[in-house]
Amino acid sequence: WIRRHETSRLEIANLLAIADRDVAQSQTPGLGAEWRFDIAYNAALQLAVASLAASGFRAERQNHHQRSIECLAFTARLDSKDVDFLDRCRRKRHMAVYEQVGAISDQEAAEMIAFSRRLRRLVEDWLRREHPGLLGSGK
Repeated sequence: WIRRHETSRLEIANLLAIADRDVAQSQTPGLGAEWRFDIAYNAALQLAVASLAASGFRAERQNHHQRSIECLAFTARLDSKDVDFLDRCRRKRHMAVYEQVGAISDQEAAEMIAFSRRLRRLVEDWLRREHPGLLGSGK
């Protein structure tokens, strides 16, 4: 469910930039809890994808979100309780996007935003330690 992938500084920079944009936009005044949650979740997902890419892999299309999240335990060495939290958020997001209006509370949105902000710092620290050549822009 993962395959080899050759990444570049540009790809990693773009994924980090998407995460930064999404964390910032998830805090836009007036957005409902579901949108704030969804945008912050996407930031976390991009960080998971960046970690997997930096490790030389990419998740296959089927179950891409789930596989990218699960790999955080092996790539960025994310604690299992954090991986479990993000996987629960993945399932909650799916329900809110496809099945049920009002499934996300303001508190859940705030927790997702805080988690994404913390994950951003963790991933950058991990990249700096394990893959310093991938930080920065360009090829």
